[in-house]
Amino acid sequence: MIKLYNVSKQYSSDVKIGEIDLEIPKAGITSIIGPNGAGKSTTLLMIGRLLKMDEGEITVSGLDVVNTKPDELAKNLAILRQENHFVTKLTVRQLVGFGRYPYTKGRLTKEDEEIITKYIDFLGLSDLEHRFIDQLSGGQRQMAYVAMVLSQETEVVLLDEPLNNLDVARSVQMLRYLRKAADELNRTIVMVLHDINFAARYSDRIICMKQGRVCNFGCIQEIMQSDLLSETFDTDIEVIEGPDGPLAIY
Repeated sequence: MIKLYNVSKQYSSDVKIGEIDLEIPKAGITSIIGPNGAGKSTTLLMIGRLLKMDEGEITVSGLDVVNTKPDELAKNLAILRQENHFVTKLTVRQLVGFGRYPYTKGRLTKEDEEIITKYIDFLGLSDLEHRFIDQLSGGQRQMAYVAMVLSQETEVVLLDEPLNNLDVARSVQMLRYLRKAADELNRTIVMVLHDINFAARYSDRIICMKQGRVCNFGCIQEIMQSDLLSETFDTDIEVIEGPDGPLAIY
C-alpha cells in the first residue's frame, strides 16, 4: 500500500501541489489523470523520492520514502520517468540488466541472468535483446525501459506517462503488458496517463487531480461520470457505455 499524509510541494507563492492525503491499495493498476499542471507527475515523483516534498509523509509498503536507505527502497519501489538518459550503445539486454543493480551492484549472477531473460520474454523483446537502444523504434525502446523496471522485481512500480510518444497501437500493446504484469506478477502499478479512456479500460482505480489536489479517487464506475470528468477537466465530457465499459466522449 502507498500512503500520503498531508504531502505538499511549494514551487512558488502561486504554485503549490497539495496538501494530498491518499491511500493507494496494494496490487492492480491505479492511473492518475487530470489537466496539464494538475500535479500528476509531481505527485508520482514525490512517491518515488525523485522529488523532495516540502511537507508531509509518504510510505510505500510500510517504508518511509525519505528515511529508508536507497538500497532497501529500491527493492520495494521502481520508477520510470518520462525522459531517460541511458547510453545509447547499450543493448536491450544490458539495459534490462540495470534493473538488477540494487541486488547485484553490477555483478550479475546466473539467477539475475534468468530474471533478465524472464522480463525480456515477458515483454516480447526476445528478438531484440542484442540490438542497441538507438537502433530501436520509440515503442520498442519504451518496452525495454519497462522491462528494466519490472526486472527490479519490486512490489510497487511507478510509471510517469509510459505512453509518451507512442502511437495508438503501441499504447494498447504497452497497456496490455502492464495489465498482465499487475494480474500475473501481482504488481502494484501507479501511472500517469493523459487519455481518460485508456485509464478506464486498463485500470482498477483512477485518481483525478486538479490544481495540485486530489479531487476524486475511486473505481472505474465511480470516476467515469460525465459531471465529475467535466468538472475535473473544465470542459464538457460525456460518458457513455461502450462495448468494453464506460467511454468518455470529448
